[in-house]
Amino acid sequence: MTSKLCKFLDIGILFLINILSGVPVLVSLFIAFVLFVGIYSFRTYDYDNMKNFIQNTIRVFMGVVSGFAMLAVFYYFLRDYVSAESVFYTFVFATVIIPVVNRISFALYIKTVIPRKYLVIGKKNEIGHILDEITRKSYGKLLFVEYINPSPAKLHKLIEENYKKRDFSPFTQFFYPDEKPWKEGTFDSIIITDPILEKFIQNDLEKLKDKGMDIEYLPTVAEFYLKRIPVEVLEKFEEHYKIAFGSISNSPAKRMLDFIVSLVALIILSPILAVVALSILIENGRPVVFKQPRTGKDNEVFIMHKFRSMRNQSEEDVKGKFATDEKSRILKIGRIIRMFRLDETLQFWDILTGEMSLIGPRPEQPHFVSQYEKVIPFYSYRHKLKTGLTGWAQIMYKYTSTVEETKVKLSYDLYYVKNRTSILDINIILKTIEAVIWRRGAV
Repeated sequence: MTSKLCKFLDIGILFLINILSGVPVLVSLFIAFVLFVGIYSFRTYDYDNMKNFIQNTIRVFMGVVSGFAMLAVFYYFLRDYVSAESVFYTFVFATVIIPVVNRISFALYIKTVIPRKYLVIGKKNEIGHILDEITRKSYGKLLFVEYINPSPAKLHKLIEENYKKRDFSPFTQFFYPDEKPWKEGTFDSIIITDPILEKFIQNDLEKLKDKGMDIEYLPTVAEFYLKRIPVEVLEKFEEHYKIAFGSISNSPAKRMLDFIVSLVALIILSPILAVVALSILIENGRPVVFKQPRTGKDNEVFIMHKFRSMRNQSEEDVKGKFATDEKSRILKIGRIIRMFRLDETLQFWDILTGEMSLIGPRPEQPHFVSQYEKVIPFYSYRHKLKTGLTGWAQIMYKYTSTVEETKVKLSYDLYYVKNRTSILDINIILKTIEAVIWRRGAV
């Protein structure tokens, strides 16, 4: 993928700028890495931001600023190695050169890398929209050119026609050595989108595997490119996902991290929490804290805490309502704390007590959980892990107010539950910072 190439080049550029500014090698590596983390956190390498030069430039600028803010924490250790001139040169050249290099790399990728064409074992009317989304997310480099439903005779005919030699460009050969010099014709690979239909041509597929043909499955391709698990894919590969979600467990190390981070956060934020509490009290009296039942791990209900951002109203009046239906009741201080997500900071207490985690699917009201479980398949899978202060769905999708939107948001939650790693958690934390600054994502 071109984003991987750009990440590699950008780290190299940051490192080279510091070296040429007279900064020692190890310090240059450290500075380059921290600045890269800042750039990465602002979604610089997302497809929509890569193809838009102005958007990419803005995000690189914000990322470099963020990176230097992080480096300020280490000023005491870096002061003897970094001068004001080197900081200035790094800032200027990084914000000018990196967007240009990213744009050139993106253009080269789009122009020179040969698309991989797939023969689809499945029905287009059932799964075609998912494959179209994969095509968009892969920069048009994955094409699903033929669907069979399935017919062994048609499969044999297509294979016989599949014998033109594939011609690689030097760019593809150098940067994508894993690409196979397959025979290009009607298709390069086969993708299974329906395991039931696969059974009709199982023997033929085994013969193709023996000859070197790549046989791929929709769950693997969809998760890699979409970073979510669409409900339609879950329905098609239900047995596969039953096994995958059946082995989900909470990590003791994650609980330890939750405890330490929440404790430190409550101590550091205590002055801000006191100011917010006093402001709410002055504007609209008690209570300062809003308590509401939410559904957590294993569908168990707990009490979640937030700063109250709306005017007082009876519990029955607000029960089972979306936040978008309550905008007229938002306090003046409520608009401010919502803008910077300060109303959510009391949930560090819920994390400290073990009811929630720092990262996970957002806790939903039991009223809505009961509704969604009746109409959305596999909704209960999101409760395999503790709910979180932030999560993959929150940074990747918008606030939802309909069942169809909730299905899409669920697909991101399920991706996180199935694929949770420390690296993914760090990714979410970085992009949460961007979401707060950019005021985007779900609430």
